[in-house]
Parts: sequence; structure tokens; C-alpha cells
Amino acid sequence: MDPSPASTGSDPGPEAEPEPSYVSCRSDDSNPRLIDFKRPGPEPEPSYVSCRSDGSNPRLIDFKHAVKRRKRKQAQTITKHIRDPLYSKGRQHYYQRVNQESSEPTQKHQTHMDSTFMFQLLEENIVTFVKKELKKIQKVLSQDYPECLESQMEDEEVLYGEDEEQRRSTSDAFLKITVNFLRWMNQEEMADFLQSRGPAAVCQRKLKSNLKNKFQCVFEGIAKAGNPTLLNQIYTELYITEGETGEVNNEHEVRQIETASRMRNRGETIIRPEDIFKGSAGRHGAIRTVMTKGVAGIGKTVLTQKFTLDWAEDKANQDIHFIFPFTFRELNVLKEQKFSLMKLVHYFFTEPKEEGICRFEELKVVFILDGLDECRLPLDFNKTKTLTDVTESTSVDVLLTNLIRGNLLPSARLWITTRPAAANQIPPGCVAMVTEVRGFTDPQKDEYFRKRFTDEEQATTIISHIKTSRSLHIMCHIPVFCWITATVLEDVLKTREGGELPRTLTEMYIYFLVVQTTVKNIKYDGGAEIDPHWSPESKKMIDSLGKLAFEQLQKGNLIFYESDLTECGIDIREASVYSGVFTQIFKEEKGLYQDRVFCFVHLSVQEFLAALHVHLTFISSGVNLLSQQQPTSSYVIDIFDFESNEDSDIDEYWFDHKNECEPQSAESLFYQTAVDTALCSQNGHLDLFLRFLLGLSLPVNQTLLQGLMTMTENSSQTTQDTVKYIKEKIEETASAVKSINLFHCLNELNDCSLVEGIQQFLESGILSDEFSLAQWSALLFMLVSTGSELDVFDPLRYSLCFSEEDLMFVLGVVKVSKRVVLSGCNLSGTICESLSSVLSFQFSSLRELDLSNNDLQDSGVKLLAVGLESPHCQLETLRLKLCNLSDTSCGALSSVLSSQTCSLRELDLSNNDLQDLGVNPLSAGLKSPHCQLECLRKKVVCAV
Repeated sequence: MDPSPASTGSDPGPEAEPEPSYVSCRSDDSNPRLIDFKRPGPEPEPSYVSCRSDGSNPRLIDFKHAVKRRKRKQAQTITKHIRDPLYSKGRQHYYQRVNQESSEPTQKHQTHMDSTFMFQLLEENIVTFVKKELKKIQKVLSQDYPECLESQMEDEEVLYGEDEEQRRSTSDAFLKITVNFLRWMNQEEMADFLQSRGPAAVCQRKLKSNLKNKFQCVFEGIAKAGNPTLLNQIYTELYITEGETGEVNNEHEVRQIETASRMRNRGETIIRPEDIFKGSAGRHGAIRTVMTKGVAGIGKTVLTQKFTLDWAEDKANQDIHFIFPFTFRELNVLKEQKFSLMKLVHYFFTEPKEEGICRFEELKVVFILDGLDECRLPLDFNKTKTLTDVTESTSVDVLLTNLIRGNLLPSARLWITTRPAAANQIPPGCVAMVTEVRGFTDPQKDEYFRKRFTDEEQATTIISHIKTSRSLHIMCHIPVFCWITATVLEDVLKTREGGELPRTLTEMYIYFLVVQTTVKNIKYDGGAEIDPHWSPESKKMIDSLGKLAFEQLQKGNLIFYESDLTECGIDIREASVYSGVFTQIFKEEKGLYQDRVFCFVHLSVQEFLAALHVHLTFISSGVNLLSQQQPTSSYVIDIFDFESNEDSDIDEYWFDHKNECEPQSAESLFYQTAVDTALCSQNGHLDLFLRFLLGLSLPVNQTLLQGLMTMTENSSQTTQDTVKYIKEKIEETASAVKSINLFHCLNELNDCSLVEGIQQFLESGILSDEFSLAQWSALLFMLVSTGSELDVFDPLRYSLCFSEEDLMFVLGVVKVSKRVVLSGCNLSGTICESLSSVLSFQFSSLRELDLSNNDLQDSGVKLLAVGLESPHCQLETLRLKLCNLSDTSCGALSSVLSSQTCSLRELDLSNNDLQDLGVNPLSAGLKSPHCQLECLRKKVVCAV
């Protein structure tokens, strides 16, 4: 007779019957069968309610040898019913009824019994998993079984409910545990070997192999054709310095190049490429995001390729698990698509996907984002939603924004490269360190050409020639220009033995175009070297490329997609042909799935072709593209968007000066229009364009392009008119940087009369009563163009009269001078703000400044103190004798002396009414542990 619920709890026997467990309510099979009762007929269906079935009757006989079999059957039964979709529903109904009929202690006991069985199942699953994993590991550690762990997973039995990612994740976790145990057992060799056979290690080897194949060769501007050059063979170390965050330079990059070419050995922190994430010695904390700035063609991309190649070749940064180099050119194409971070990585790099790596949190990963200035994605760091899950899909711009902010995969490191003008797209708070690539130093220029030319004599000839032309020597600061120069001079030395080598930028780029056209005619058209360069096909190509260059230059685009080409009337198939034959001028880069991106090999090539297009259009049709009108109406010109010049009334300026112009030829007005247009640009974005356009007006350069363009009539007279006009503008121009570019324009026109005149004047030793603005401009250009620091700049050596306006004009000379003497120059305190900016200039050469005998007053010293406290200030001697100072100045100077970055060694405050009130602040500054002052002059007042 089956026991009733009431009698079960008090039924006598060898053992007391326990409280109902309710486990048997799930099925009659849930209670382990140790004795096989022979019962007729099938067992009843599980009721989920009744506790009176035969299956719930306690078994008093226990065979110990059946324990393992019982546990196995128990686990299988539980697992079977857990996976049964009716289980959860039946259990829910059951507990609803039980809750009404049973007491609270009974529910707790049932939960305890339920969890006991579940933990038994958990234990068995874990043991099974561990045994399987250890078997795999044992095979891997066997020398006769050199298979990686990942390759064994294909035949592996997957646990219930476990997907592919979970399986890989648990196996990876167990591998790490095993490696740790082996190290704890001092089995280092075995641990290293096992670690090398894991999925991450296999993925790393595959990734390194593919990246090595991708980056070991460079084509130096050649897109599809040409002999590849080994990167390690041609690579020359670049000059990389640690800069400041938040600095944005919108000047034309040729101005930045000219500035950087003079800035050497200033005590900056030099960074080796392999140490890009380490920073300077005094920096604390980890560096997550590095931004590297540099002008176009300076070598940023090659730098990232060398960094990646060194890692792939096991030469550096072996603590990094993965490096994933992306370019914004490729990412732009994905603008309309959605990715998770992991899918984006898998899209570009198949190795992690092949090895089943779906997380990077515990790995050291570097993402390289090359070419921020080329980004066409709407990066919005203010309104973009926060994203933290690497598996969640979103637009690429949101993905990148969160990655850069550190919301997404904060453990990753990022290296972003950009041209200076685009650096402000990323908030300073998202960047841990800013570095700057400044291209080749003078010794590195020589090194490049000696590597490029195996003939020592030829290399020496080329190096010597470049040094004779200041404009060429400055541009060789850019590695790409070194390549262009080498290409041209190598050809000229072969084909024009004994002939004169090109000396101006315009000549150099004309020769470059001629060389590439000749190569195209011989290689693709079956012509000979003596054949005319300008075939109808070549003319059409140059015309199309020139139009593209000009129209995209107006928009500020340096890379072009199919839509850009269509706007310029160029079919993408045409563009592909152009890149195939003009391989060293116009490049096509194919991304994944054949997405096409086009660009010129360098910004300067685009500017030259743009100038050539404007010039050819005017010569052939009389249309002035700079005014969009006929040349006779060329005074109102502003096709370019000069946002920074909104306050000036350009139209009024032109018409005010129109009547002053003498009747001139259309050609002369055309070039004068170009000069005026360039001067309207506050940031000098047309500086190089103007040099090329004016250079094309010379008869000698037009001869080189004969067949492509028609010689202009009266070109000699046009040149004279243009030179005269530029000299007039130099007299009127109050901007030193604009004046310097006008002198470069005169160089392109082969006119050096102003510079030669100032040189003769200086050699005569006669002082002028007053320098004209043109003379100061010529002196400034001559001094700045030397390419080296000046030992002393004393304006009173040149002119008996020197004003604050003159000083503002020649601040560029002050920056590159070691010692500046401005004593007795009638300066007021307001000029100190400009001098303070010179002191805080990152690359200033100034070490000694004499401002004695000027009415600076306390207000001037306060302004000066701002620059003196700058970390970039390296001034060692400051003379403020007889400057009408009071005790108020002593407080500002005391703060300077106490500053950690102060480098002052000598301070002269003689003949100032400091009184006793100034002594205490000065004494406090002198007692500071940071004070480095060795000499203080304060006579007439008191001694400290």
C-alpha cells in the first residue's frame, strides 16, 4: 500500500521518511532506480502534481557499485527535462498549486534539494569539460602532434545551449588558467609553448605575415607600376617631437615647412617611432591616444607603416598582441553602412575572425587611424550617443567617436595621424599626447639622396645643387619632394649632359611633368624619347587632371571619390586610365571590394596642375578662372572662400585702386589679379599656387611646355609689369609672412633686385636714416632665408630710426635670433605682448633679450612675464635697465623666478624705482628651489 502524505512523516522503520521532496513530481523517472521492479504495463505519465506514485516510494536497498550509473542517469534525466519546453511551464503550474497547499519550510527544503541536484550536474559538466580540454592540451604539448588548439575544435562536442563564441571563450579562459598553473609549477618552457599554440598566438602570426607582405615594399608615389623598393632600405628616420595639445595651424603648409626648416636643435623631446606610446621620460601614466601632426607628404603614413612593419618583423613592441592599421580613405567608403567594432575589424582583417577571436578586452591592441584630414565622416563628439559594447552595430562615425573617446574598448591604444589644420576635429581631452613630424633635417636630406643614388659623384652633385637654391632646399624638408627632385635631376643629368639644372620650383615641376609624360609615351604609347611629349592623348589627360586639381583645390579636397570625379566631368574609368599611365602624378588606391579612391601624389603636384590649368585656360580662351570674368574685369575676385577675411571690403579695395593702374595688357592684369587674390587669403592657402602661376609666365618655362601651350606675346614685358606690381605690393603689405611669399614670387620670376640691393647696402656700412617697408621686407627675407639662426639682431645697425611697427614686421627675425638688442628703440609696454608670444614660441632661438631704455612700465613686464613662464621659453638673459619700473614689477618677476620652467640666469633691473617694497617679492623668488638666477643687477636701489 502506498503511503499517504499524512502517514509518511510518522511511519516507523529503520529510517524516518523525509519530508516530501516534490522532485519526483516532474516524472516517475526522476527518482533513481536501484532495483528494477517488474511491473506490468507502462509507467504512468508524469502528473507534476501527485506525490503518491510508486516512483516516490523510498528505496531501502542501496547498491554502492551503482552510484556512478545512478549519477549519470540522474544528470541525463535532469538535463533532458530542463531542455524540454514543457518543463518550465509544468513546473510553474506545479509550484502555483504547491504554494497553496504547502508550508514555507517545505518550499525552502525543495529549493535546497533542487539546487543540490543542479550543482551535481554542474560539477559533472565542469569535470567533463576540464578532461576534454586537458586531453587537447596534452596532444598539443606532444611533439608528435604539432597542431594548434583551435584546429581541434571542429570535432569537439558542444555543450547544451553553448554557441560558437561561448565555446571559444571558455576554451580560451581554460587555456589561460592552464598556462598560469604551469608557470606556478615552474614549467615556464611548457607554458610558453602552450601559449604559442593558442588562438591569439596563431592569429598574431597570421596577421604579422600579412602585414609584413603589405608594408615591406613602397612605391614612392607610384600607384600601380614601377619597381617596388624595400621600406627598410629606403626609410630615413624622421624628426618627431612631442608637441602640445589643442594647437591648430591653418597656414598654408609651405609656410609651416619654411618655419620648420629653420627649427632644429631647440631642446625638444625627440621621440623614436617605436616609442610613440611611451612619450617623454617625465610623463606619468599610460598613453592611450597619440595624435601625430605633419604637413602633406612629410611622411606620416610611411611612419605608421614602418611602425607596423617593425612589429610584424618582431623588431619592436612585441608586448602588443595586434596592430590594426586603418585609413580614413577606406573608412569613408563605409559611410552609409553599420558595423560593430568587432565586425569592422573582421571586415578589414580576416585573421581574428578565422581564429574565432571576438573580444579584445584582455589583449593589447593598437588601432592606427591614418589621415584624419581626409575624413568625410561626420565625427560629432558632442551629440553622439555613448556606445560601450564592441558587438553592438552602429554607423562608422559613431563607432569611431566612441572608440576615440574611450567609451569603446578603453584598453585599446590609438594612433591618429593628421595634417595640422584638421587636428581640432578631435577634442584635446581625448588625446593624451600630441607629436609632430617635421620631416628631414639637413643631414637626413643628404642621407636620403645618398641612399637613392648609388653613384657617389651623382649624389654629391645633386646635394650641392639643391643647397644652392634656397626654395628647393626648403622643400626637400618633405620626403615626397625629395623623391620628386631625385626623379627630375636623375633624368636631367642623363638627358642634358652639361646643361643647367632647374633652380626654381616651377622649373622643377615642369620637368617632373615632362619626365612623366615621356615615360607614358614610351611605355604605353610605343613612342621614343625623341618624339614630341604632348600627344593629343597626353594633352587631354593633363587638361582633365588640371581641371580636377583646380576645382577640388577650391573645396580643399586632396582625395577624390567617384562623385568628385563626376562633378568635374571625369568618368571613373578615365580616371583609372590616368592613374595607370601617369603613375607618379595621379594615384588610384583600391580598398576592399574594389572601392576606388584617387589623389595626386602630393598637394604641391595638385597645386602645380591647378595653376597650369588656370594658365592654359587663360592663354587658350582669355577666360580668367580666378575672376570667372574676362580679364578686363578682373578686379572683383573671390572665387575662393576666405572666411577669415569677412570684415574687409574686397570690392571697395579693388575699385579704389583701379584708377591708379596704368593701361596694361590682359596678360599683365591676369597675373596681377592672381597676386591680389593670394593676398586676400589670411592663411596663405594660395601661396604656392601663386608661385607656380607666376613662374609659368616666364618665356623659358613656356618653352619647356611648348606644344602643350602657346607662347604668350610680349611675355618679357608682362614679366616686367608683374615684377613691378609685386614690388609695389611689398611696399604696401604690412604682413611679414605675405611679404616673404611675395619675395618667393620674385624668385620664381628670376628677379632678385631687392635682395641684392639690401645686401649692397649692408656691405657699404652706411646707416640709413629710415628703412622703407620694402627694405625691411628684403632684410627680413634675406635673414630668414639663410636657414640658420642669427647670432645677433640689432635693428639700429641698419637704420637710425626704428619703431614698434617695424618691430612687429620683423618679429620673424626675432624668433630665429639668439640675441636681440632693442635698447633705445622707443618701445612701449604694449609691444611686450608680441615679444611674449616670441618667448613662448615652441621653437624660438632667443636666449638673450635687451629691452633697456624703453618706457615699458609695470604693465609691459606683466605681459612679458606670461611668455617667461611658458615651458617653451629658453631665455637666459633679460635686460630691463631704465624701463620705468616700480615695485609692482617685482611681484611678476618673482613668480617667473619661482616657476619650474624658468631658465633665466641673468636679470638686469638697474635704474628702476623698485624701492624697498620690491625687495621682499624678489627675495622670495630668489629663495625658490626652482630659481636658477646667477646674476641680479639692481644698483641705485639696494642689494639683496
